Amino acid sequence: MDDIVKQAMAKWPNVPHCYGWLALDARGGWRMRDEAAQQSNAPGDKLNNPALVGFINRNYLHDDQGRWYFQNGPQRVYVNLEATPFIARTDPAQGMTLQTGAALPAIERLFLSESGAAIVQAGEIVAQVDDRDVAQLFESLELDGKQASDDALLAWLESGAGALTLHYRGATVPVERIERDALPQRFGFVRTPAPAQASSN
Repeated sequence: MDDIVKQAMAKWPNVPHCYGWLALDARGGWRMRDEAAQQSNAPGDKLNNPALVGFINRNYLHDDQGRWYFQNGPQRVYVNLEATPFIARTDPAQGMTLQTGAALPAIERLFLSESGAAIVQAGEIVAQVDDRDVAQLFESLELDGKQASDDALLAWLESGAGALTLHYRGATVPVERIERDALPQRFGFVRTPAPAQASSN
């Protein structure tokens, strides 16, 4: 967290939290959601200013209820998550990077949803892979020791029959099926934070 943020929190400790105005999309883009976007349930405008995006990335945290937020000076701006708290992109040098810029050099487990979305887990980090990078990741999948064809992968998503693994940076990573709607409970995060946590995920 930036020092200037810590100082603002100490100076103004009781600023009301903000909900619904900031979102993280499934490709790792931060989106500002004004009142019109909120009312129409639109994604909002993508933030492209490097200084602002960097500020959000450095001050992106979660509370004990699994609600992720951006600490904007003294105010918590809670984040609506289209997918997961982090989004991962493949990187030739670092393996994978998160939307915050942090490297994700190792993967402990890969999850595939019913729609073919790929979610990686590394410790407490859970990140959906940007859909533009999924095909590259799938090239390293093996089913029962053989490279998984598209048809074999579709059959596995239907039945779960066979041992599917991912070969990633010298490691063999187990793969599990998971339903998209089960992700928040499995990994302890809230997709749509609300003041009284009776929000829907």
